[in-house]
Amino acid sequence: MRGHPQDVRNSNIQSLQETFPKKMSRDRITKVVTTKGDSGRTTMADGKVHEKSGDSVELVGVLDEANSSIGVLIEFIRPKYRPDLRNIQSRLFDIGAAVATGVPQPVWGEQTQKVADDAKRLNDALEPLREFVLPGGGLHCAHAHMARTVVRRAERTFWRCASDELKESGIGSYLNRVSDYLFVLARTVADREVLWEPLSSKED
Repeated sequence: MRGHPQDVRNSNIQSLQETFPKKMSRDRITKVVTTKGDSGRTTMADGKVHEKSGDSVELVGVLDEANSSIGVLIEFIRPKYRPDLRNIQSRLFDIGAAVATGVPQPVWGEQTQKVADDAKRLNDALEPLREFVLPGGGLHCAHAHMARTVVRRAERTFWRCASDELKESGIGSYLNRVSDYLFVLARTVADREVLWEPLSSKED
């Protein structure tokens, strides 16, 4: 007789929690060039071989792009914003691990609220937005907007490619909130705010 799906899921989570600390105690990557992926397939943390054109690999790849874009932003932005961004980077790795193993971590409500609170704190200090802003307004602002758009792409890819279990975990809401945070951060660090001028207003 098969166990209840929740019992199976809890067992998977426990196994994951027990496995990763052991892996952390030794070198995680000892060899970079393996040539195993030269055939267009790769083995993920679930132990299965996946096509590199497949949904799981695509999602992990876009999450990596989002993480890298935030890494670039960190190198340019003022130090006081870096801890929150580093935390987001680690959470994006967690999401990648959830995709690779098929086991979501049961923490996303708390993490989503944290990012929402950080965004609200920044937004409360800003003037109300009168119109849509154009990406730009200084180097820091431009990098924040670039990171925002890549996270948005990761969110869209998540909803298209993730398993039903991952979709129910709250990860999608977290990604949505991160892009909100990056938008507010872009406004916060802007040297100047360049507003959209609709074509209709130019014709008046």
